[in-house]
Amino acid sequence: MSHGDGGSGPPLQTPIRTVGVVGRQGSEGLEELVRVVARLATDHGLELLPEEALRKGPLADRPLLAPGEDGPPDLLLTLGGDGTLLRGASMVPRGTPVLGVNLGHLGFLTSLSADELESGLAELLEGACWLDLRATVEAQVIHQENGEGAGIWALNDLVLHKKGLARVVRLGLWIGWDGGQEEIGRFSGDGVIVATPTGSTAYSLSAGGPILTPELTSLVVTPISAHTMAMRPLVLQAQGSLTIQALDRADQLVLTVDGQSAVPIGLRDRVVIRPGTERVALVRFPNQTFFDTLRRKLNWAV
Repeated sequence: MSHGDGGSGPPLQTPIRTVGVVGRQGSEGLEELVRVVARLATDHGLELLPEEALRKGPLADRPLLAPGEDGPPDLLLTLGGDGTLLRGASMVPRGTPVLGVNLGHLGFLTSLSADELESGLAELLEGACWLDLRATVEAQVIHQENGEGAGIWALNDLVLHKKGLARVVRLGLWIGWDGGQEEIGRFSGDGVIVATPTGSTAYSLSAGGPILTPELTSLVVTPISAHTMAMRPLVLQAQGSLTIQALDRADQLVLTVDGQSAVPIGLRDRVVIRPGTERVALVRFPNQTFFDTLRRKLNWAV
């Protein structure tokens, strides 16, 4: 993928006929934006599939966004901030184009403001946009008592940390490839973040991790408040696996997935993490690039 002036990636496949809609409840301007979405859908002959919480008002009689015989929507529209986009992306198969409309404070992953929705949707339906394919991360919890848990995936990050009161936990990290494992190290701290390049500009960045450009498939391992000067963020190549295990005081330890859900982790449970096999497709428009977004949204190098 290019990070030049125009941005480049595979084109969005048209025509678009069905559009899933998710929104952040309580967001200022959400109700008005939903009315705009309903009007635009009528104007362009689109079928809207709202999530349950939006199935009221102008969307009350619309089919529900849910797996069905007709498959996923042609496009997912998220109305909110980055958290809403992450939640929406988890509701549809990876590869479904996701267009984020920002109603939050930052909206780093979103592509349009509420005021730009009408013109942006017209551009999209004319094919004047491209897909920004973002790498994911996958994980499986190997429970001491119950064996392998369900598979987990994230677009931004997986965070292993204490639930509730801040308490230090001691963690061990191992890297594995070709059937073998090598210990990376052990440290005490508040937890650890394993981020994709997309997530490198989120929690990992605030914890001191580096910024990775999104075409990479590496993982960033960022300790949270490590109680040693010798433990620093680590960038791992996109192959093999990373295993993390609590070495003591694992009560109330959880694995948080994209800030949306949490999986309990026991003392002898192992979290095995690998680069994801699928990508999430974010809709972008001409001249929207990664570094332009860094400058505008994070004031990077300004």
